[in-house]
Amino acid sequence: MPQSTPSPSVLRRPRLWIGTGLIAAVLSMVFALLYVGGNVDPRGSLRELPVAVVNSDRGADTDGRHVNLGEQVVAGIQKSAKGDRSIDWQVVNRAEADKRLGKGKLFGALVIPEDFSATVTGLTAPPSASQGKAAAPTLTVLTNQAAGSIGSSMASQAAQKAAHAASAQLGQELLKQAGSQKTPLPTAAQLMLADPVAVAVADGHPVGPRSAMGLSAFYYALVLVVCGMLGANVVNSQVDTALGYLHTDFGPFRKREPVRHTSRVRTLAIGTALMLGLSVVMGSLVEVATVGILDMDASHLGLLWLYSVATIAVVGIGSLALFAAFGTPGMLLATIVFVAMAVPSSGATVPVQALPDFFRALAEFEPLRQITEGLRSLLYYGAQADAGLTRAWTSMGAALVAALLFGFAVTRLYDRRGLHRIPRSEDGSATGSATGTAVPGGAADSSEAAAPATA
Repeated sequence: MPQSTPSPSVLRRPRLWIGTGLIAAVLSMVFALLYVGGNVDPRGSLRELPVAVVNSDRGADTDGRHVNLGEQVVAGIQKSAKGDRSIDWQVVNRAEADKRLGKGKLFGALVIPEDFSATVTGLTAPPSASQGKAAAPTLTVLTNQAAGSIGSSMASQAAQKAAHAASAQLGQELLKQAGSQKTPLPTAAQLMLADPVAVAVADGHPVGPRSAMGLSAFYYALVLVVCGMLGANVVNSQVDTALGYLHTDFGPFRKREPVRHTSRVRTLAIGTALMLGLSVVMGSLVEVATVGILDMDASHLGLLWLYSVATIAVVGIGSLALFAAFGTPGMLLATIVFVAMAVPSSGATVPVQALPDFFRALAEFEPLRQITEGLRSLLYYGAQADAGLTRAWTSMGAALVAALLFGFAVTRLYDRRGLHRIPRSEDGSATGSATGTAVPGGAADSSEAAAPATA
C-alpha cells in the first residue's frame, strides 16, 4: 500500500477560516438586516394604506331641516386624516368599494348605512313619537384577508378607531340636544347617548376556509421560488457531473464520467433545456400536493398549473444564469435575490404600505411580490387580469428575457476570451483527465486533479 506524505491539518490553514468566516458573517448580517429590518416596525412605516369610506346615508328630517350625519362622519374622518399619511381614505360608493375589495385594491372599508341619520336622530325623539325601543345606529367595518391578514387588521383597526371617534362626536351633540329638553334623561340613557353608535365587523371579501386565512398565496409562491432555486442547483450539479467536471459519490463509492470539453454557452443551454423540462414535473407535483392532497382552496386549476410551471422555470433559469456568470458565489447571490431580499419586500405578510422605503423600492422589481400578487388573483380574485395577474405575467416575461440575455452574454464573453472551465495546455490537450492522475500533494483522484481548473 503506497505511503502518503503527511500534510498539515486543513483546520490549521488561516485562509479556510478567514474565507469561510467572511461568507458566514456576510450571510448572517444580510439575512438579519433584511428579514428583521423589513418587519420590525410596520406601524411606524405605515403610509397610505388604502381603506374605503362608503356613505350610503340618505339623511333624515329633524326639527324642520334635513340632515345627513353620514356626510358629517366622512368630513370628520377627512379632517382627522390631514397631516396623517398612514391611511389613504378613499370615499367611494358601495359598488365601487366591493369592486376594489374584490381585486385587492383595498385592505378594508367603513360603511355608513342608508338609515344612519334616521336611527341617530331617533335616539332623542320624544317617547310619544317612538315606536318601541329606538334601534341603535351601526357602522360596519369590512375586512379583506385576501389582501393580507396584517394589512387587513391594520385597516380594520383604523376604521374602527374612526367609527368610535365619530360616535363620540355624535354623542356630544346628542347630549346637548337632550339637555335642552324639559324632561331630564335617566343616567342609563345619558350613557347610551354618549356613545350611541355600534360598530360591526364583517368580511368584505371572504376567502375559503382552507386558504390559510389569506396566506396560502404567499406559501404557494414561496414553494415555487424554492423549487426553482433547488431545481437549478440540482440541474447545475447534474450537468457538471454528466460533463465530467464533478464526481458523484454513492456512499463509499465514487463515480466520474469522462470529461467532455464543452463551451460555457452550450453548458448553460443544456442546463436551461433541462430546467424547462423539470419545471413541468415540479410545477405539476406542487399543484397535486397542495390542491389534490392537502385540499387547498383553489380554482382555475389549468391557469394555476401553467403559472406554477412558468414561475419555477423563470426562477430556475435566473438562478442558472447567476451560477454561470459568477460560479459558486452565484448560488449565494441567488439566495439573497430570491429569498433574503424577496420575502420581506413581498407584501405577503406585512403590506408594502407598511414597509420602510428601501423595501418599498425592492418590492417594485423583486420577483416574490409579483408572483404572490399573481397567485392572489388566481386563488382569491377569480383570475382577474387587473388584480395582479397581468403584472405577474409581464414581470416573469421580463425576468426570463433578462436572465437569458445576461447569462448567455456573460458565458459567450468568457468563451471568447478563452476562459474555459478546464484550461488547455499549449499543445491543445486538456490539463485534466478522466482517469486518476497523480498531482502534487499526493492526490491521486481525478476529481481533485481537475478541481483547481473548475471556474
